Parts: sequence; C-alpha cells; structure tokens
Amino acid sequence: MYAKLGVKFDTYRGESYYNDMMPGVVKRLQEMGMAVESEGALVVNLEEEKLGVAIVRKSDGGYNYTTSDLACVECRVKDYDPERIVYVTDARQQLHFKQWFNIAAKMGVTAKLVHVPFGLMSYQGKAISTREGNLIRLEELLAEAKRRSLEIVQDRGGDEALAEAIGYGAVKYSDLSHDPITDIDFSWDKALALEGNSGPYLQYAYARVCSLLEKSRQTSAGGSGIAPYQETVQAFSVTTPSEKRLALQLLEFPGAVVRAAEAYKPSVLADYLFQTAQLYSSFYQSSPILKSEEEVRNARLKLCSLFGEVLKTGLSLLGINTPEHI
Repeated sequence: MYAKLGVKFDTYRGESYYNDMMPGVVKRLQEMGMAVESEGALVVNLEEEKLGVAIVRKSDGGYNYTTSDLACVECRVKDYDPERIVYVTDARQQLHFKQWFNIAAKMGVTAKLVHVPFGLMSYQGKAISTREGNLIRLEELLAEAKRRSLEIVQDRGGDEALAEAIGYGAVKYSDLSHDPITDIDFSWDKALALEGNSGPYLQYAYARVCSLLEKSRQTSAGGSGIAPYQETVQAFSVTTPSEKRLALQLLEFPGAVVRAAEAYKPSVLADYLFQTAQLYSSFYQSSPILKSEEEVRNARLKLCSLFGEVLKTGLSLLGINTPEHI
C-alpha cells in the first residue's frame, strides 16, 4: 500500500526494538528523583505542570507507551542527532505527548519535539472502526478511485497508469486539503472528487499548461511565421489586472510552503495551489496568449510556464503526480 502511494521509510522499528532500553530509562528517572512509587507502580508527578501523573512502570512490572516513547527518543537522538522530531497521531493522545515531552526535556533531550494531532474520521456520523462494522479499507478506496478515473480517461485514450495517478491524487488531496485537526465525515464522492477543489482539478490545470506550451512550439515549427517561444525569456507581461494577480500569487509560493511547514498543515499549501489555479484560469480566459504579438506572447507564455512549475512542485510536495497529458 505504501508503494502505491509513493511513501518510503528509511527505517522500520517496532516497539519491541526498545524493550531492552526501557529498564535503563526507568532507572535513570529513579536516580534523578523523578520516578517515585505509587500503589506499586512507578510514576512521574507532573501536577505542578498541570499534566497529572505519568506512569513509567506499571504495578505488574510492565512498561507502557510513555516508557517506550522515552526510550525511542533517546535512541533517535543518539542515532540521528535531529533538530526536530515530529509525531503525528490522533488528537485524543495530546495529554500523553505533553507528559512525556515534559519528562524528556527534564532528562536532557534538546531536540524539538512536536506533536501534530489530527481529527477523527467518521462515516455517516459514526466513528470508522471494526466495532461499528463500517471499516473502509485503503485498498478498497484506492481501487475505487482508480476505477472511477479509468472510466473517464479511457474515453480520452488514457491508460491505467494515468487512472492511478488521477485516482490516487484525488484520495491524497481529499485528505491533505483538510485542516489536520478537523474531524471528517467520510464521503466516497468527496474523497474521490474529480472536479472543484480537488487533486484531479489541479492535475488537469497542469496538463493544460503543458498542452499550451507544446502547442506554442508546434505552431512556431509549422511555418506560421510566429517566432518560437524561448524558454530563456526573462520578461513577464504584467500589464493587465489578471496578469498582475497571477504574478503576485506566484511570488507567494515560497511563503506558502514555509507557512505549511511551520504550521504542520499540508492544507495551507493545498489552499494556495487551488487559489493559484483559479487565478490562472481567470488569466487564461481574459488574456489572449498564442494570438498576441510576439513580445507579449512570449512574456505570457513565460508566466504560464512559471505557473506550471509552481503547480508541479507544490503537488509533488503533497505526494501527487502531475501527468503532462490527461
């Protein structure tokens, strides 16, 4: 499933990897005077920080997530010396992370620890779970996305590879375009939307730019008397309101990427890309390109080319492929 989604990991370490390290963590907490006995268990009192009490060894001698997370972070700091470690889990675990982040800092962990909580997924108002009997498997979701996309692209000569790119793009964008903390009531139609604020809409916008640039080269090569578009052209045409709006929006791309990263919200980037695509559409509708005078034509094509670069780069950051032909 990860391979289908283009997701890769450098290392896989299950919880058992840290089993032998956990007794040492608890021993150090005891030596520091942080872990004390309470009803047979060892706990760290965080009442002063208004974080309650964190159990680090249960009364039966077993360990829990707090202990394994502390062992894990020490191992990661030793192996990678990271500046920042980001944990992504559902919002119900926020107290747990606040507790052990606090303990880790007292133990000398200097790496910045960040918890990125996300909301819950429900289906027809009920939490998605095996217990509720409404489990939606990712495999089924991707298969349905591919099937729906294939029905559309086959009429245009598209193949299964294109259908996968569009279908999987729809699923990814549907998830990443939401604010992470927002609860979502799952809808097949929304998750697989091929129009509106969706992955396929942005993929199609990119394909249209590629088609336009290709057409400009073909027109030039066809003996029409039109000078070929030069990729090295530096000048931009920003004389009309729609050109100015698009140009200014494109200049915001680096800032949008930084804001998304700093807020740990891919949705910030998704919103930016959708707004940019809408501005490009307005520009395309109101500003003649291929039929303009050579200087204006090349400058407008340059603006189109830059839009394509921004869109492709932005979607790639969201893990979404950008086919040149749809």
